[in-house]
Amino acid sequence: MAIRIRTGFHTGGRPRSMAELASVVAAMAWKLAVDSIKRMRTANYEIDIGQTYYDFVCEYMVFLAHSADRIAYRDLSEEQRTEFTTSLAIRIAEIVEENHRMLLRATDVGECKRHVLDLFNRRGEDYADCGFDESGPDFGFRRVFAAGMQEILPEQDRLWAIDQVMDIESPEAIKALQKTLGGLFHPATEKVGAGETAPTGNRHG
Repeated sequence: MAIRIRTGFHTGGRPRSMAELASVVAAMAWKLAVDSIKRMRTANYEIDIGQTYYDFVCEYMVFLAHSADRIAYRDLSEEQRTEFTTSLAIRIAEIVEENHRMLLRATDVGECKRHVLDLFNRRGEDYADCGFDESGPDFGFRRVFAAGMQEILPEQDRLWAIDQVMDIESPEAIKALQKTLGGLFHPATEKVGAGETAPTGNRHG
């Protein structure tokens, strides 16, 4: 499955705001979440439209948001990082809210956005003691992500979820995220428009 990730955009020569960068990353996070669901469905996981789909998307996008924050810590000033991460969390919540009718048939206006922001804050505490270096998240970081996903999936899928998320979904997400942020934070040193190829997982392999 080929995934084409946008790593830059035109601003007419003006400086790019942190909010603009965050918006690009949020859109990418949504696409990667949907692609991950397709990949896991191919591997025979049951992720139907509804609560499971919604929870999966939220957990996945929040994982990417916290991963992006760790990369921003390395590449941006403290002020820029704060603006970027705040904008990213808000934009991710907005995207989920905008798509809530596809995910959940009936929700109050603003409910999805509040849920995502609350999940972002709660996961911030869970990820706080985990490591993240130039190669990506450490075992603990990926384990927190996998444990959150495991709780979402149907009972019959949970046995295989940890390996699938830690060994396939997490690495592919981080690879795409690092390339995208490399292009956004350091546009002079990255090629624009390169694609990434994600393998198909096998829950029994």
